[in-house]
Amino acid sequence: MSFKRSFDLDVLEAVSSIPYGKLATYGQIADLIGAYGCARQVGWSLRRLPLPSRVPWYRVVNARGMISTSESREGTDWIQKELLIVEGIPVDNKWRVPLQKYLWREGTFSK
Repeated sequence: MSFKRSFDLDVLEAVSSIPYGKLATYGQIADLIGAYGCARQVGWSLRRLPLPSRVPWYRVVNARGMISTSESREGTDWIQKELLIVEGIPVDNKWRVPLQKYLWREGTFSK
């Protein structure tokens, strides 16, 4: 019998391995779990997390180095901004972060 892991579980485990004070992109997480081109689905997986969560979902930003904002996020974009600031990652008034400075580069993940 073969066991098929869930996409959401893979996403949550990969995101949980992002170190304190580092960032990853949705696409980077998708690539890391072997789901190339599925950045949007990574975002939806994280959005389904109940809050508060031990998974550091807030360390994931878009490829432009920005917090993805939307009225449908129901305030989690503001929570994300505050949590990143607590970790020492600056967020400007246009929701941008210095992605290249804080990008998690050594990331490895195995299922």
